[in-house]
Amino acid sequence: MKLSTLIENATRFNGKVVAVAAAEDEEVIEAVHLALENNLASFHLFGNETEIKSLLTKHGIEKNEHIVIHHANTKARAAELAVKAVSSNDADILMKGNIPTSTILKAVLNKEYGLRTGSVLSHVAVFEVPGFDQLIFVTDAAMNIAPDVQEKAQIVQNAVNVAISIGISKPKVAPLAAVEVVNPTMQATLDAAILSQMQVRGQITDCKVDGPLALDNAVSLEAAEHKGITGEVAGQADILLVPTIEVGNVLYKSLIYFAKAKVGAMIAGAKAPIVLTSRADSAESKLYSLALAVCSVANK
Repeated sequence: MKLSTLIENATRFNGKVVAVAAAEDEEVIEAVHLALENNLASFHLFGNETEIKSLLTKHGIEKNEHIVIHHANTKARAAELAVKAVSSNDADILMKGNIPTSTILKAVLNKEYGLRTGSVLSHVAVFEVPGFDQLIFVTDAAMNIAPDVQEKAQIVQNAVNVAISIGISKPKVAPLAAVEVVNPTMQATLDAAILSQMQVRGQITDCKVDGPLALDNAVSLEAAEHKGITGEVAGQADILLVPTIEVGNVLYKSLIYFAKAKVGAMIAGAKAPIVLTSRADSAESKLYSLALAVCSVANK
């Protein structure tokens, strides 16, 4: 599967609406433009109306039936209105615009109108890596700093749900560590072994979890066979669960900058998908992220 397939699949789900918090941003409007060209979704743009209109005009989108602008005096107010639009079902997906992540997450976590479900919120990234004939998921590279084993179980379930939403029926999950054997002095290996048993006992569902696995043994059959590692996951993992945010961040950026991988990403575990794009993301990545979110909400 290619990431371009995500866009093709997402266009089949007509009528999905994206609420963008603080949409007065060049890169955000470019992503909106690309999404409209691909018939991906409709947009409610929250923020400074004058600036948003100016950017839309710059991109040749002066009048479009799939765009509604809502004026907000501050970025915090834009985040509040965008989150409320999603919580009241006026929109299906939340997208971060030109606003600090902490500001939009404060609105997301608001007890009165926020999008919390009681589950852990986690970052799910899907990569198209040159030389691999399958998509590779990495979680969590952006939200949870050092999750405990219970939090990791929810992070896995979030990623599994996203993977299923794009057509991977029973994803294979590899909890990563530096080694592929349980070492009592290495917490990542202990957590990996526990997660594997939690899946066997039905505490993590709709997937196969097996670990600990080192990265090479998780994605290379040759490496796994060389070390005598067998099982459904070894060498053919769909989802890579990283032990800490540092590992996830380095793996994420290594795939992009060294391997030249393409990526789409979203926050899962809330009442609706959340697209957190950054200025470093390419317009293509933002489009893939929106497509991933559309597929995720459409196949809930």
